[in-house]
Amino acid sequence: IGGAFAATAPDVRRALKAAAESIRVVHERQRPIDDYVKVAPGIVVERRWSPVERVGVYVPGGRAAYPSSLLMGAVPALVAGVGDIAIVSPGDGDGAVHPLVLAAAAVLGLDEVHAIGGAQAIGALAYGTETIDRVDLIVGPGGPWVTAAKLSVYGVCGVDLPAGPSEALIVVDATSDPRIAAADLLCQAEHGPDSPVVLVSDDAGVLYAVLDEVQLQLPDLDREPLIRTSLDQHGLAVVAPSLDAALAFADAWAPEHLTIQTAHAARDAEQVQSAGSVFVGRWTPESAGDYATGANHVLPTGGLARSYGPLAVENFGSWRQVQELTRDGLEMIAPTITHLATAEGLTAHARCVELRFEAS
Repeated sequence: IGGAFAATAPDVRRALKAAAESIRVVHERQRPIDDYVKVAPGIVVERRWSPVERVGVYVPGGRAAYPSSLLMGAVPALVAGVGDIAIVSPGDGDGAVHPLVLAAAAVLGLDEVHAIGGAQAIGALAYGTETIDRVDLIVGPGGPWVTAAKLSVYGVCGVDLPAGPSEALIVVDATSDPRIAAADLLCQAEHGPDSPVVLVSDDAGVLYAVLDEVQLQLPDLDREPLIRTSLDQHGLAVVAPSLDAALAFADAWAPEHLTIQTAHAARDAEQVQSAGSVFVGRWTPESAGDYATGANHVLPTGGLARSYGPLAVENFGSWRQVQELTRDGLEMIAPTITHLATAEGLTAHARCVELRFEAS
């Protein structure tokens, strides 16, 4: 790992360190705070949070190296106080993890990296092997097989969220710059041939201008064949009857990435409640969130943004409820307990309260 870091180009090493620091700064503010509530005299209820002991971070591979995904999974775990982190990532033809992934591990001081990917990596983390100890929680994005595997081991261990193929929806209006909108569409389609990209506008003219720009920019991109597949199979352009309708469409679709490039982007963004990560205005490209702002890029897909949020520090631990009553506190609520328990036919619940006062 140290050798991979030393062999990494200096500008990339600096970029990895800068990205890790931004992620740390954002996630430090997410530390859960224990809560203490005095319900009534003699009745105290607390919530106490603690990190899990061991986490597995899945880092995708295959078509590209994703050291940024290692940072997004491991930095919040470290901020949470997780002391034991295992990294899994597909190996190359020689069975070696990509040097950039190893370099990212070195930046964080992590040394447990296994060259294994796909569903088998999730199984190894969940159940353990001769060389990999089982974990309490698995985090990190992956393809359909990785997502299916995470869902299948849920209950054996925890999983962050079923993050499937990356997706994006971009809302534009008559004031939008077609070149920028096209570049943002292509940016997201670059993730893979199964990455949905959707363009929505209340202005047909700007929508077609964006599509024209896509065709102009596409030949200059290194992953042109893959991007074309994504656009052909999973691309969608929608003309909405109004901007409000376009925003309502975005909210209903609940995309992983939502970009709003309208005249009043910040105001319009407030209309959308369901999205994994929202990028507001022409100066906020999706790639900024992938690498440098510190916001997490492990996000819900497939409409799950309605009920899930981005990976966060609180995902790396669990809450406990702690209750303590005095004699006076129990006496105050004893009628509530006994009446409800008796009504439900649970007389032992009522009796365990009554006996305490008989014994005293």
